[in-house]
Amino acid sequence: MSWYRNTVWFVKGLREYTRGGYESASKRFNPADVEVDVAGRSFLVTGANSGIGKATAKEIARRGGTVHLVCRNKERAEVAKEELVTETGNQNIFLHIVDISNPKEIWKFAEKFQSEHKLNVLINNAGCMVNNRELTEDGLEKNFATNTLGTYIMTTALLPLLEKAADARVRQQVVLTEQWAKAHRNIHFSVMHPGWADTPAVRSSMPDFYERMKNSLRTEAQGADTVLWLAVSAEATKLPSGLFFQDRQPVPTHLPLAYTHSPPEDEEKLMEMLEEFSQKFKSVSPGI
Repeated sequence: MSWYRNTVWFVKGLREYTRGGYESASKRFNPADVEVDVAGRSFLVTGANSGIGKATAKEIARRGGTVHLVCRNKERAEVAKEELVTETGNQNIFLHIVDISNPKEIWKFAEKFQSEHKLNVLINNAGCMVNNRELTEDGLEKNFATNTLGTYIMTTALLPLLEKAADARVRQQVVLTEQWAKAHRNIHFSVMHPGWADTPAVRSSMPDFYERMKNSLRTEAQGADTVLWLAVSAEATKLPSGLFFQDRQPVPTHLPLAYTHSPPEDEEKLMEMLEEFSQKFKSVSPGI
């Protein structure tokens, strides 16, 4: 019967991730949680020229925050920045062109950023879903380089800046979030699932899924809701650091009967491996 239970959980989970799931969950939301003024606080959002990253950046800008958009494509990023400035009236929106799959670029960016800016909240939103095996110029598999190593380096490199900030926060992947939460008590780490939203990434990387589900997908703003809540709400930091969220509440990181748990030694080995990889791409001296 385990296959039946897993199927039930899958179907139930799929519903929760759709627009209907968001609309149901949002009935218990407190609008005041995100009706806050964040003027004077600095937010960095990766992958911010479209989709959930752009929707998150827009809502933060509307609340007066200083927003740093980290994007790969200069042309699309400049268009997105102009849209955000026009729609929000916030002039404190800055653009940085960085390829998150290129570890050398990330190190150089982070070194420069630390010398010029402050940072309160890091939102690691950039990611990719490459269906065919692709290698970066450094010989790294592209999904790993972007989704794991790139975001590891971005966070590691900016931790010293975040340690100086009041009420510092980071959003990251599950295992990394849990490990960093243990190691850095002054920073609030969290990770979230946006549900299935109608974004360019879903449309391009999962075309068959998109065609079947397009009428049920969440909007980009709905997908970004929990990111915004984690980034600006005082309620979010009342909960322990290192948790996984869906629709503004902590949820288990593993489905029942999924058998996806990893032993602590494997998670420690992952962190060691990522640190070793990251240091290989760090410049010996700034600017090299």
